[in-house]
Amino acid sequence: MTAGILLAAETQTVIFVAISTIAGAALSFVAVKMLDRLRRRDAETDARAIIERAQIDSATLVKEAQLKIKEEGIQQKADMDREMNKLRDQLRDRERSLDKRQEAVEQQAEHLRKQERIVESTQRRLTEKISEADKRGAELQDTLARQRQTLHDLSSLSREEATSRLLGMLEKELQHETGALILRHQRKIEETCRQQARDLLITTVQRYAAAHTAESTTSSVDIPNDEMKGRIIGREGRNIRAFEKETGVDVIIDDTPGVVIVSAFDPVRREIARQSLIKLITDGRIHPSRIEEVVAETRNEIEQYIQKQGEEAAHETDVHGLHPRVINLLGRLCFRTSYSQNVLRHSIEVAFITGMLAEMVGLDGALGRRCGLLHDIGKAADHDLEGGHPKIGADLLKRHGEGAEVVHAAMGHHDEIVIEHPYTVLVATADACSASRPGARRETLERYIKRMEELESIATAFAGVEQAFAIQAGRELRVIANARHTDDESAAKISRDIAKAFEERLTYPGEIKVTVVRESRFTEIAR
Repeated sequence: MTAGILLAAETQTVIFVAISTIAGAALSFVAVKMLDRLRRRDAETDARAIIERAQIDSATLVKEAQLKIKEEGIQQKADMDREMNKLRDQLRDRERSLDKRQEAVEQQAEHLRKQERIVESTQRRLTEKISEADKRGAELQDTLARQRQTLHDLSSLSREEATSRLLGMLEKELQHETGALILRHQRKIEETCRQQARDLLITTVQRYAAAHTAESTTSSVDIPNDEMKGRIIGREGRNIRAFEKETGVDVIIDDTPGVVIVSAFDPVRREIARQSLIKLITDGRIHPSRIEEVVAETRNEIEQYIQKQGEEAAHETDVHGLHPRVINLLGRLCFRTSYSQNVLRHSIEVAFITGMLAEMVGLDGALGRRCGLLHDIGKAADHDLEGGHPKIGADLLKRHGEGAEVVHAAMGHHDEIVIEHPYTVLVATADACSASRPGARRETLERYIKRMEELESIATAFAGVEQAFAIQAGRELRVIANARHTDDESAAKISRDIAKAFEERLTYPGEIKVTVVRESRFTEIAR
């Protein structure tokens, strides 16, 4: 019973829950339907509002588009008007230009017509003058024929004889005029050549512009005290004998305080001895074995220095392919001087000047530098071989494979042979420029004064010379001739005789210019 009641109660509860659920679902469905209807009504309202706004916007856009189209049409019309106006202006300009050209053409045509009339008139006058000239020519021929006949009758000469006599007279006159013309052109050519050569040399020397190389080689060695002289001499002179035997020089030790003199004709041996003696004095150990060791060491150093100097000289002048023996001889020139001018620096300077001169006259500048660098190479061996340094240098260069131009430049740069190559002339010119420019070489004061006096005394010994003055450091001699006892021809002979006497009696670098001045004075007194 109780179980049945519980079952009935549960069944009722389930039914109630189901009914409640169904009722809730129905209510929810109804609520959803109502909400959907409300939403649809709101959507329709929004849609109508949107459509209205869209209609208003479209109407506005249409109006704006219409206005824009109207503005663009107006703008295009204005542009077209401007373009039309521009075209009209261009057409008017062209019309004016064509009018002007037409006027110019008409003027030219009128001018041509005038010229044609002038030419026709000129031709008529010319024809008349030609006919008149023909008539006069015929009359002249008749007159000449009559004159020839008259001359023949008067002189009793045939035509051939008169012609030959006339040609002879003309030939003499032409010879005189030809000689004068040749002399005038010859003087003009000489002056032009002299001016061009002067400009060429000035330009070359200015381009090089090297420092003056007036160096002197000393053979004296300073010692700290007189006691060192005794140590240099050694017991019974064994040290000085060993030193002189190893170096081949003479060591002069006299009463001069603080100085020892090294004397030798070979500058390389003298330099080896000088440096060896300085090392021995500095070291303090002076005995035969030490002397031999120091001299051998110094000799090797000097040989390396000589080789380096030769290589640097070749590199400085851009001369390549020299034989090692030639490079060694070139380096030896750094110990050789001529009138206190270092021969190596002189050779380098001559190389540069010769190269620039060669380039200026259209020759090979590299070959010119080679000839100039090696022109005095014989001075490095003139103590060992017989002959002058030009011949020694030429033989050495030929033996070591140098070309004919280089060999000939070394042989003939002092004008001792016939010039066969133009480079020889250039080397001689550069050598004179390097040796004779002021400051390049120097002499002692006594020797300088003696040379100046000798120049003046030689000049004053000639008849007709009143005074003589040596100027330009002995490069020029100014001679004052007596105007009463000399004339222009004798003055020229005096100048030549003095120059010839200098060449025969004196030895000098470069050249000496002799200028003879002959002055005539006329004086009158006004009272």
